[in-house]
Amino acid sequence: MDVKSYIKAARLRTLPLSISGIIVGSYLGVAFLNSISLGSVKITVWLTPIFWLSILTTIGFQVLSNFANDYGDGIKGSDKNRTGEARMVSSGAISPKQMKTAMIITALVTLIIALFLIYVAFGSNNFGFSVLFFGLGVASIVAAIKYTVGNSAYGYSGFGDIFVFLFFGLLSVVGSYFLYTKNVNVQVFLPAVAVGLLSTAVLNLNNLRDREEDAKNNKNTLVVKLGFSKAKKYHYFLIIGALISALIYTVLNFKSIYQFVFLIAFIPLLKNIVNVAKNKIPAALDGELKKVALSTFLFAILFSVLNTIF
Repeated sequence: MDVKSYIKAARLRTLPLSISGIIVGSYLGVAFLNSISLGSVKITVWLTPIFWLSILTTIGFQVLSNFANDYGDGIKGSDKNRTGEARMVSSGAISPKQMKTAMIITALVTLIIALFLIYVAFGSNNFGFSVLFFGLGVASIVAAIKYTVGNSAYGYSGFGDIFVFLFFGLLSVVGSYFLYTKNVNVQVFLPAVAVGLLSTAVLNLNNLRDREEDAKNNKNTLVVKLGFSKAKKYHYFLIIGALISALIYTVLNFKSIYQFVFLIAFIPLLKNIVNVAKNKIPAALDGELKKVALSTFLFAILFSVLNTIF
């Protein structure tokens, strides 16, 4: 077994983006608990088992999604002439059978970690919540696999953006917040929307880059359906929408001008809009993917810390 090939298939560079929502939801959840605590000892996010189990669970889902994407596109021939990193199944480094085995193992391990997370968060006193989150865990596994695998893969029908927005944004932020607080704060949906839109922007960049090849392989992403020009405008909406959502939350919860320091993360994102607007060669967008993903991660850290320490 070539471990390096599996590491490449796991696409480790996607992991910071996948845990961004967990960081935001966890920080806001812990901040809420500290605000209602009557004791002098405050909870620290990094010392809570919920945080680390949430991180591991999310990483598991992301790696599973990357394996499934590699497998699904590989057996359908969609990765033959792709731009960017080589895919392991299409290149022959990992056989379809081996990748399917890796997917099964990853799904089982992730589900076990998710069960530990559910038990730590809810114990035996909140059976309804436990069942709900177990269902969400199973749904996440199914969604990760069905993105490109099977005849009805929704990534080939233009619904990938919805999946990313819901799972990387709403479920990741609001779900992790709920694990701590056992309640839903409507305002938390604002940063959840911000993370979801930025995560979707990364997918949109990927699809802008691969538009021509995807169209040849009948992979009807939203970019293929919209066309290059309209997909660019959609990208502007995703970035600006995330900025507005984050600003609204910060204004509603204003305590210090330092809370707005998270805007630093939007400097490269706004530059990305300019670069996308000027772009005429889709393959040249490959370098923009990492910039937007890391900017989203930076936003998650700055926004979380600065909105919870004051």
